[in-house]
Amino acid sequence: MANPIDPKHIDKRTAERYLRNGDLDEKTYQRHIETLPDLTDKSVPVETVMHDELEEDEDFDDEDEGDEDTGNDE
Repeated sequence: MANPIDPKHIDKRTAERYLRNGDLDEKTYQRHIETLPDLTDKSVPVETVMHDELEEDEDFDDEDEGDEDTGNDE
């Protein structure tokens, strides 16, 4: 086996892969996780807007501009 992997240099996704492959010792990783501080109180909500949602909103706004009352009742 190559040099052991230091758990502080990996994230959750890579850790899962390393654990499956046997490249990372599960007990070492668990000890590392347990030493991490709880930062829940410092978290903030994040709102994500997808690009196609922006385009739909822009199209909707463009349609609204054309619906203004021009005084011409045809």
